[in-house]
Amino acid sequence: MKTNLIVGAGTSLDHWSDSQRLAMLPEIQLSDLVPEGARAVIIAPHPDDEILGSGGLLQMIGASGRSLLLISVTDGTASHPGSTRWPAQQLGALRVQESEEALRRLGLALPEWQWLRAGFEDSQVATHEAAVAMFIEQQLRPGDVVFATWREDGHSDHDAVGRASSTAARAVGATLHELPIWTWHWARDDDARVPWARAHKINLSPSAMARKRYAASAFTSQLQEDPSTGSGPILPALALERLLRPYEIVFVQE
Repeated sequence: MKTNLIVGAGTSLDHWSDSQRLAMLPEIQLSDLVPEGARAVIIAPHPDDEILGSGGLLQMIGASGRSLLLISVTDGTASHPGSTRWPAQQLGALRVQESEEALRRLGLALPEWQWLRAGFEDSQVATHEAAVAMFIEQQLRPGDVVFATWREDGHSDHDAVGRASSTAARAVGATLHELPIWTWHWARDDDARVPWARAHKINLSPSAMARKRYAASAFTSQLQEDPSTGSGPILPALALERLLRPYEIVFVQE
């Protein structure tokens, strides 16, 4: 069994802000990631991952007129176990609504055919990984450019979605790039487990950064304390700030 890497407060924001490694990462443009005529496919393990990992990229895709498909693998119903404020059934509907509002704040109003909710069980994606891979494969077509969570991100659902997306992309002839999200919690910039050689930086304009921050604030269920269980926010302020830097990192396909 893997060690749980998402414990404690995690790596300080100053560490990442002062990191020369991050400062020196090569920049990459949307046109290099998603060629003209290609479709971008964003695969999120939970509602909010599409914003936290790629809210800036989503804005660029929308502004470019490129075709886009968003897949939410789960509805995020396991984020508050035992909660009477956010019981699982109500939480699933709420988190979808939060994602809808976040996308609206980015300027994206996706019709049903452009945003697929797969309905797999939150926190159990690895158990159903083969079925997840098959579901994703059925949605992909050759030439797609897929963005999924990194397969070593440190959260079991994120890791499983990364592996399943890799399997599906290979099967259809799509390109897969990976997005680190929880990596910023447990890693440091000298961590050899992180594929720095594949890391590229997508720089965000101040306006894109502001819209991403505004979109992230839509996920109230993840940002507030839960008085019914005494638990703090799922995304405490430090975790959120680590994801709201003026760039996004993508591990490009080897």
